[in-house]
Amino acid sequence: MTNKFNKNSVGIVEPKTVEIKQSLKLDCGKTLDNFSLVYETYGKLNEKKNNAILICHALSGDHHAAGYHKEDDKKPGWWDSCIGPGKPFDTNKFFIVSLNNLGGCQGSTGPNTIDKKTKKEYGPDFPIVTVKDWVNSQKLLADFLEIDIWACVIGGSLGGMQALQWSISYPNKIKNSIVVAAAAKLSAQNIAFNEVARQAIITDPDFHDGRYNNFGVIPKRGLSIARMLGHITYLSDDSMRQKFGRDLREGKLHFGYDVDFQVESYLRYQAQAFVERFDANTYLLMTKALDYFDPAEEFEGDLSKAFEKTDSKFLVISFTSDWRFSSTKSREIVKSLVKARKKVSYSEIEANQGHDAFLMPIPQYLDVLKNFMDNIN
Repeated sequence: MTNKFNKNSVGIVEPKTVEIKQSLKLDCGKTLDNFSLVYETYGKLNEKKNNAILICHALSGDHHAAGYHKEDDKKPGWWDSCIGPGKPFDTNKFFIVSLNNLGGCQGSTGPNTIDKKTKKEYGPDFPIVTVKDWVNSQKLLADFLEIDIWACVIGGSLGGMQALQWSISYPNKIKNSIVVAAAAKLSAQNIAFNEVARQAIITDPDFHDGRYNNFGVIPKRGLSIARMLGHITYLSDDSMRQKFGRDLREGKLHFGYDVDFQVESYLRYQAQAFVERFDANTYLLMTKALDYFDPAEEFEGDLSKAFEKTDSKFLVISFTSDWRFSSTKSREIVKSLVKARKKVSYSEIEANQGHDAFLMPIPQYLDVLKNFMDNIN
């Protein structure tokens, strides 16, 4: 038994797949007659079925939030620092559900899966989905699991938007909501970053109008550039300076256009790893879901009105160095919740890792999460 399977690890986990037979009407006007969702669970559902919490993933995340799929896996799930025995999301107390969202590329119905009507891959024909659509599909998963009410819905970044939407769409189905490094709507700058990323993919010669798999290729260059751009925005200047500075990869300049600096090498490595595991059409879809999120839109632009019927207790967390989803955006959420007379706690964590801080085992951050979760009955 290796050290990674210590007493605080959930150990080996196995993804499950559920086929949802009910129709799901999407915001775009289209309907999915049935669809599959891949998910993982950690811990046990109690007899009262009132100890379930839902983990919602961010743009490039998936269902594998904790533990390992195989003993020789090098890395655990993406939020392993928070999920497990004695951790903030304690599997000794809670039954934790983590899924790959509709439209994802890790097994749930999406652009890289087969349309049962046409017997062909959806590709670019897969409909645009929204955060609200995801929450509606997650409600159907909850029904399948016989979970009538979530003790808590939790997410960072795009996952935090889902946690917010749950409290609005199903106020009687959620007791607590944890919103980490998120915003109630994207800034123009954030939408611009997403558009540059999409254009990099769409204009790649290997994109083929989204039907690249029919040609046996993938738009590697475009997806790589999109990932490099995104990755830069997830980090802070301080974290990049501390990690790389202006260090040269080989100790000298080459006076060419190949890699000179360590940061260039790092970005290319991250891009290559991403291309090997993520689908380009899914990246387009996920960024659009980010752009479209604006729960206040249905309430005359007043976010506090969107929260009027919510019945959750809220914890909102931001990070000082997160410039893509800044603390200002989190405080806007808090201000609207206060105006709506809701119970909300707010914590701004001192951290230099940028937006990616929400994935890091920062002691103060873990303490805030654990304190909130320990007070959930």
